[in-house]
Amino acid sequence: MARDLRGFIQLLEKRGQLRRIKALVDPDLEIAEIAQRLLQCGGPGLVFENVKGSPYPVAVNLLGTIERACWAMNMEQPQELEALGQKLALLQQPKPPKKISQAIDFGKVLFDVLKAKPSRDLLPPCQQVVIQGKDLDLNQIPMIRPYPGDAGKIITLGLVITKDCETGTPNVGVYRLQLQSPTTMTVHWLSVRGGARHLRKAAERGQKLEVAIALGVDPLVILAAATPIPVDLSEWLFAGLYGGGGINLAKCKTVDLEVPADSEFVLEGTITPGEMLPDGPFGDHMGYYGGVEDSPLIRFHCLTHRKNPIYLTTFSGRPPKEEAMMALVLNRIYTPILRQQVSEIVDFFLPMEALSYKAAIISIDKAYPGQARRAALAFWSALPQFTYTKFVIVVDRSINIRDPRQVVWAISSKVDPVRDVFILPETPFDTLDFASEKIGLGGRMGIDATTKIPPETDHAWGDALESDPDVAAMVGRRWAEYGLGDIDLAMVDSNCFGYEIP
Repeated sequence: MARDLRGFIQLLEKRGQLRRIKALVDPDLEIAEIAQRLLQCGGPGLVFENVKGSPYPVAVNLLGTIERACWAMNMEQPQELEALGQKLALLQQPKPPKKISQAIDFGKVLFDVLKAKPSRDLLPPCQQVVIQGKDLDLNQIPMIRPYPGDAGKIITLGLVITKDCETGTPNVGVYRLQLQSPTTMTVHWLSVRGGARHLRKAAERGQKLEVAIALGVDPLVILAAATPIPVDLSEWLFAGLYGGGGINLAKCKTVDLEVPADSEFVLEGTITPGEMLPDGPFGDHMGYYGGVEDSPLIRFHCLTHRKNPIYLTTFSGRPPKEEAMMALVLNRIYTPILRQQVSEIVDFFLPMEALSYKAAIISIDKAYPGQARRAALAFWSALPQFTYTKFVIVVDRSINIRDPRQVVWAISSKVDPVRDVFILPETPFDTLDFASEKIGLGGRMGIDATTKIPPETDHAWGDALESDPDVAAMVGRRWAEYGLGDIDLAMVDSNCFGYEIP
């Protein structure tokens, strides 16, 4: 895997999906406002070359469309992502091959794992410039402030790298960081995340936790770090599997951690257990400002960067946002893994408008009564990232789950709220969800929108309306003859809502 952030920017530029802005712009609110407008209309990625208060350019909105997020994964179409998901599903729960072809497929996957192992770079580009001591000033990095009510400047697409003090196993996560001073930042992570676990272990031993922040990496590595799939593989190996070859890592200057060698910036520091500062409020993915929380304080003592570095950033908020596009791409990768966990699931979809995880639509090949409820309950426990999904809608396999018209029709025509809606009260919940009466505790709803079979119902179900196949075929042949050849029926039927329809 030879690509870095600069290579991805060049790819977007070559394909007409990047604009370079030479006018002077302010990282305080202005950059986010420009990017926000382009995100709303599926506009190009941006590189701001003249940023107030910093000598470094800012890249944003690089993953602002499903198409570009697929390119980040070295793929052209969302459908290709399922092949990668099948590979990861096989690694998660390998089964003894029963056929020669299955043995060959498993051998190919093992070979891909060997190719995906990271390599070491002794002269890494990320250490071309080293800044330590009194010269260190984080204000030189052009961090943005997206919303007027935000508490300060933030880092959003940094890889936060820590290590288990007992096993030495690294964790790579994408967490929000707030600038607190020229040499300190707070990190906002959930207690279940790897970095938080490492900090608790360090505290038990009375040790500081070493931290490295890698900024401006290949977006493929960010997608790998943001993939919470329960496979016993490191994020670096994931990135190698995603990219088809191992990434280059470099040892940090002052902490015992490794970072992508082609990072644009690397921050090195430590967290003293118990040292906290208020973090927030900030605009979050729910579309509201979050609260203020005491969060761990990172004290940085070293900054390294490439010559003429580029700062990569994004911001959260009500969709569409870059994080939503990333989620739609990862949705495709999850699908084969979820099928392996819940065998009756044919397909599933996490709509962007539902914040990419608050509502799930599942299609099943229904074979027995009560199966839809079983599938919904199994979904909630299949993978950790589905813990905070509020609504699960289960439909028949004939429903195109990526077409809101079909899903709403299924709910409207197949659901009796008394019989087909069930609620699980007071379950662990997302602390950013203000709809819950108790923060961190909320309900979940399952909706069975499948066709009912006895004993789910005691009356016959009407036959679905369908065109006469011979007449439909004839009309298709004569379409141009009617003078309607300029109307593409495939486009009318499929992509009205901006989703890719398989």
